[in-house]
Order: sequence, then C-alpha cells, then structure tokens
Amino acid sequence: MTLPEPLAAHKSTLYLVFSPLCRPFAELLAWKHSKHSAHLQVGLDTNLLAKEPQLVIPQGPFSQKRTVLVGKSSICRYFARHQSELYNEQQLQKRAQIDQLIFKLGQGLPVDQVKKEVAESLNGPVDLAHCFAWDYSLQHPQVFEKADSEEKKEIQTKIEQIIRNAPLLSQYKYNIAAQVEKITGVDAQIPYNFLMEARDKKLGDLQLAVPALKLQGPPPQVAKDIAAKIEQNEFIESAVGQGVFVNFKLNKQKLYHETVRQAILLDTKYGTNASGFGNLAVVEFSSPNIAKPFHAGHLRSTIIGSFISNILQANGWTTYKINYLGDWGKQYGLLAVGYSKYGSEEELARDPIKHLFDVYVKINEEAREDPDVHETARKYFKKMEDGDEEAYGLWKRFRDLSIVKYKQIYERLNISFDLFSGESQYSLSQMQDVMDELHDKNLLVTLDGAQVVDLKPWDIGTAVIGKSDGSLLYLSRDIAAAQDRKKNYGFDEMYYVVASQQDHHFKQLFKILELLGKTWYQTCFHINFGMIEGMSTRKGNVVFLEDILDQTKEEMHNVMKKNEQKYAQIEDPEYVSDIVGMSSIMIQDMSARRIKDYTFDMQRMLSFEGDTGPYLQYAHARLCSIERGYHKQVNASNIQSIDLDLLKEEKAQLLMQQIGLYPDVVKEAAKSKEPTAIVKYCLALSHKVSSAVTDLYVQNQPEEIALARLAMFTAARMTLGNGLRLLNLIPLERM
Repeated sequence: MTLPEPLAAHKSTLYLVFSPLCRPFAELLAWKHSKHSAHLQVGLDTNLLAKEPQLVIPQGPFSQKRTVLVGKSSICRYFARHQSELYNEQQLQKRAQIDQLIFKLGQGLPVDQVKKEVAESLNGPVDLAHCFAWDYSLQHPQVFEKADSEEKKEIQTKIEQIIRNAPLLSQYKYNIAAQVEKITGVDAQIPYNFLMEARDKKLGDLQLAVPALKLQGPPPQVAKDIAAKIEQNEFIESAVGQGVFVNFKLNKQKLYHETVRQAILLDTKYGTNASGFGNLAVVEFSSPNIAKPFHAGHLRSTIIGSFISNILQANGWTTYKINYLGDWGKQYGLLAVGYSKYGSEEELARDPIKHLFDVYVKINEEAREDPDVHETARKYFKKMEDGDEEAYGLWKRFRDLSIVKYKQIYERLNISFDLFSGESQYSLSQMQDVMDELHDKNLLVTLDGAQVVDLKPWDIGTAVIGKSDGSLLYLSRDIAAAQDRKKNYGFDEMYYVVASQQDHHFKQLFKILELLGKTWYQTCFHINFGMIEGMSTRKGNVVFLEDILDQTKEEMHNVMKKNEQKYAQIEDPEYVSDIVGMSSIMIQDMSARRIKDYTFDMQRMLSFEGDTGPYLQYAHARLCSIERGYHKQVNASNIQSIDLDLLKEEKAQLLMQQIGLYPDVVKEAAKSKEPTAIVKYCLALSHKVSSAVTDLYVQNQPEEIALARLAMFTAARMTLGNGLRLLNLIPLERM
C-alpha cells in the first residue's frame, strides 16, 4: 500500500541518538549522511553519559523490521553496506574484504593499518576509509580534511546546539558524575543514575547514595572523603558528606540564567526531547457515531487523544492519529429507510449530523410501533453489504457530509487527524479471516448458537464474536483493525482513547490478540477516562458538542463585553471569545486525572480568576503585552549579551525556577499520559508570572535591568505557550 504522511516520512527517516561523549561521531555521521538521499534526524540521548550512539531504523525501505543499531562500528557498517554508493559499486569480493576489515577494527587492529588496507581495497578513494578508521581513532581533523569548510561549520554548530540544549539538570548531574568518576574510579554512569533530589534542602539540591558506588570502607566516611575532593566550578557550589549521602549544592544562578537562555533559543522546541526517536505510535481517538450526537464522551476522547499525540511528539515520537468512526451496521439500513420518509436535502446540506440524528430518532419511534421497519432496514443493509451502488452511494454521501461537518468542529478545537477510518473499512471477508484464525487456534466455541471465546480463566468472561444468526460483532472488526494497522503501519505502540465503560471490551480484545500469538499485544494500550456530568444545553437533553461550543462562546463574549475599555482594543472579539471559550472547556476537562468523573460548571470555567482556561490565556496575553510595550525585543540573536545576573529578586528566582521545571514535566507527562500534569504546571507558572509582574517592572527601568526582566518574561511566555499548545490551545496575544 502507498503510505500516507506522516508515515512515509517516518519510515524514510533514520534517527541518530547520541550523548556528548559521542559528539565527534555525530558530527561525522551528519556530514557523511548529507551526501545521501534519506533524511537523518539527530537527537540527544536522555542519558548524557551513554558511551555508544544508537541508530534507529524504522520498518521501511531500509529495513524489513524496525532495527536499533548500538555502537559506532555497527552504525558505520550499516552505512557502508546500505547507504554508500562507494561500497555498493564494489564487486562481492571487495565487499567481503571491507567487511573483514571492519570486523578487524572491532578486534583492535591498528587504525593506520586499517586505513591503508581499506584504501587499497577501494583502489584509491579513502573518505570511506576515514569513516571507519576515525570511528576508533577519534582524530577529528582526519574526518573533515576533505569537507567544505562552510558545510563543516554548519554541522558542527548544529551538533553543538543540540548538546547545549540538553536538559539543564542533566548537565549538572553529568558534571557531578564526571567528578565522582575521577575521584573514585567508578564508571560515571553509576553516580549519574543514582543522583536524585536531596531530601534536606538545607544540605543541598542533589544527593548521591554512596552504597550505590559499592566502594570499600564505611559509607559515611567514604561520603565525607568524596565531598572533600569535589571541586567547585560553574555547576557546583559545594559538596558535603552527611550520613551515607554526598549532598551537592548547585550554582542556581547559572541554572536559572541558562534556563532563560535555553527557553528563548529553543522557542517552540523548549521542553522537547529525543527519547522516543524512531518510534511510531498510532493514536485512535474521538470516534463519533454517524447519525448520533457528537456528545460529551466524544469530547473527552477528542481532547485527551490529541494530548496523547502531542505529548508523544514532544518526546520525539512520530504519531499517526486515527478517527475510527462508527459508520457501519444495521442502524444505517434503518437510517436509509428513515431518510426516504423524513429526509430533507436542504437540511442534510445545512447540518448533516443534526439532520441525520433527527431522522434516526423518528424512524426508531416508528419502528417501535411497526416491527416491519426493522426487517426493511435489515434488507437495505444487506444491499449495502452486497455492494448495491445506490444503497452504498447514499451511505457514502451520509458519511462524507458528516466528516466535512466533523472537521469544522475539530478545527474549532484546534485538533486534526491523519486518517478518518471506520468500521466500514473492514469487510466481511476480513472479519471472516479473523473467525478462521480463531478457529484454527481452537479458540472458538459455540454457546447457545453463538460463536464465543472463553476468557473466564482470566476473569474477563466470555467474548461473543458471532451471533447465532451468523452476523459478526464489532469485536471481530477490532481484531481485524488491530492486525491491519500492525501490518501496514508497523507501529511501536497503539493507543485507544475510549471511556472507562469499555475497559472490559479492551481487556478482552488484548487477551484475544495474545491468544492468537500476536506478541505485539503488549504494545496496545487503552487510555480510559471518566464521564462528564451536567453537560446540557438550553435546547434540551440531547447534547450536541457544537451547541455547547456556541453557548460557551456566547457566554464568554458577554463576559468580555463587561470590560468596555479592553473589549474595544480586541480586533476580532468573535474569534477571541471562541478561543477563550474553548480554552475554558478544555482546561476544565483536563484539570483532574483522566479517570475521574467531573461536573460541567459553566459559571466557574468562564471565570478569569482561579485555575481556569481564561486565566491561562490572560497570563499569556499579559506577557505578550509586556513584550509589545518595550521598545526593544529579546530573541535568540541578543539573549547571550543580556546580563541576567541582574535578576536577583526572589520572585524572579522563583519564576526562573518554574520555567526550568518544564522539560522534566514534559518527560513525566509522556509516561503518565495525564493531561493534568501539564495543566497544573501551566497554572503554577501563571501564578509565578502574576506575582512577578506586579513588582518587577520593565518600563521606566535602566535598560540593563529592563532587558534582563524582559528576557525572563519572554522565556515565561514561550514556555507557557508551549504548554498551552500541548493542551491543544491556541495561545492568545491579546484579549
């Protein structure tokens, strides 16, 4: 099959992950690879002491399955064999000679001898020989001696920036671990792994448990000995041995200042990392049913699912977002029968979702009085399954018009999908293949005429796959869909963002995949969530999301009009009220842990005070106003020249400290898959901003102080904006 974007781009990209210890190799590979057609992404290892680089090769044109190569020699061999025309042009005998020489490198053959033999083997060209030999000699000039100086400089700058933008706390740990290795001889990786936040902040910021080093002597004495030999530098202010711990006090001024610089230099990339480089996640979310209301449950799935995709991307993953529509089944035969009686072309064109729902309600009412309606619907759906052009064409029209309307709603929510799929994409023959596979594995049994899989040994009951009349249930479609996605996309993980009422269904689905021998079942996850209570509109109990969005926008517009002076300054009040209204809904939804039910509270969520969406948008707009109000701007081109030592006030220190926490919050949120982690961080940052701006003025200050404060507020604005975008919000500059 032809792969869509971003899958095609992902599978034709190679991902190099390296640590500062492997910097020269990363420079070499980036330079060498610039000669080839395939795209190479370069990212920093979250372990700054990793001694070997890794090359992640997704399943695609370069490998039949996802492959991770570890070590310089393995990576060089890969490029020699698969990416180098120089190698591919050689006869098999010459290739064998080169392979043997590469192997000898690993056995410690002298570099000069290898260079000579490889050059001779290639009849003259030695640049590839440099690639192999340099792997072990680490002689930088030899690698780039034939490189164009501008190209060389560009690559070196790129790698330098990647290293400099490593999470700052990791850089401090890296420095401490290197000193501990020098003092004790223990591999720096061990202290690096065991450095943690100090329990007693009076003694230090980080602490190291000496027993983890497995050194001879009483740990308390060893701790004191190590502390006495730690050298103070730009990272470490002091070290003290206390009990079995070495406590390190960090140079916070440098930490805070580098935080501000890093946030401004990275801008929208601040807080991101490469931990998921080369991994692909399929995220299925939203998934409304055509002809039924896009209701509160779909809203939660939509918001949370998009967050899951965003947070994975921020951690280096490639994601593929699928909207798996409920678009098939006998109910569509019923809908078609209803449309022939109650349908309106005009109403269908105006609002297909609401009109089809109205038709569906009317035909259901009629069916309760006249059972023959169900038989007519069953026959119509059979025509759809048999491919009848007229029946299938009407269904497709319903589906296509509904998707157009859905996209309008998703656009308001600032959410998009890579694929609108659905139950209809999986044919009876594919579902029958699932039945055959279950039968071949002896998993199917007959119970009261139905085809079931007995899952009682795992306390998850009996999974009904086929009914007694021969029809197959949607569990068979879910099995077919999972296998199809694994085959076509080769995902590393797949997430189903569906309400907690479906917990049992997904337990059954994953267990059946396991029983079928699909070892990748362990990479499938159900991201569940609780319900919204009290979400209704003036129009009645049937809740359409668009009505909720319109009502929230209207209410927010009314709130904004109360401040006539500010309202007059807003260029597009309709747009701003829609964005702020959307922010209020989404922040209320994501403020608590996913699994918790919550009550929809319109009055509270529209408030500009307290922990609400409008409050976050106001904080961002206020920071933008500070930047607009000063006659100079702070950006990547001048941040290095600004004296951040002038930021001595406690409120400045607290704000910079909060900005510095963001990268770790992003990493942890990727593990927990909890949007509330980002919401709480953004609220805490906004509180620090609110406190700082009341005392730390930018206007009417000496320029050096004004620029330092402006840099801090600019970094705060960039960080808050990044957090809001993770939550699918559009940060407003004026409101």
